[in-house]
Amino acid sequence: MRKIVVVLYGPPGAGKGTQANLLANKLDLIHFDTGKFLESIVHDPHRQHEKIVRRERKLFDGGKLMTPSFVTGEVMREAKRIAAAGWGIVLSGSPRTMYEAQKLYPLFRTLYGKKNVNVYVLDLPASASIKRNGARMVCSACGYLLLTAFYPHRKPKHCPVCAGSFYKRSLDKPSVIKIRLKEYEKRTFPIFAYVKKHGYTLRHVDARPAPFKVMEHIYGHFKDD
Repeated sequence: MRKIVVVLYGPPGAGKGTQANLLANKLDLIHFDTGKFLESIVHDPHRQHEKIVRRERKLFDGGKLMTPSFVTGEVMREAKRIAAAGWGIVLSGSPRTMYEAQKLYPLFRTLYGKKNVNVYVLDLPASASIKRNGARMVCSACGYLLLTAFYPHRKPKHCPVCAGSFYKRSLDKPSVIKIRLKEYEKRTFPIFAYVKKHGYTLRHVDARPAPFKVMEHIYGHFKDD
């Protein structure tokens, strides 16, 4: 197991989750999908009586970033558990705000060492982001994300992995995607300067090619280690 941290940034539809899964398999890491993790919290039917959960769900479903203090507390606890078990970690899109970055990057440095923290930005034009997200389909059973651009059927009904039914997330509505893009530019962009200033490795990657090509590009930085 590699004791490293890989952080993947990018606008909606850039393929952060897909790349995180591919890299987790290649590098023997734990993919900590903070988006799904937080979604499971705010959509947990057993926690809807909690005022804070209802508040965060409203933000999440509206395409806005959740309250940084809430997100940071949940993510830090989970990251510590993963590190304590001896695993490296790949994160897809987190930390998302400067508040989170100022808390989480020092934690990553403590848990793994600064030289082992690797940051990638998956660059994708806004038009491509809107197109990809508008066509996104997710399996309701296993969570498989169908790459519709590479799938032969125009209106697939069943997941090719488990035969479950597909659904569209509330986050993938065109109106919500535009909000998410603005949130990404306003609140996540500043993190890149912070990362560089504090001496972490940051690289930009073109997210437009097929996912396996993007993965090969990123993996090339690790395979000779």
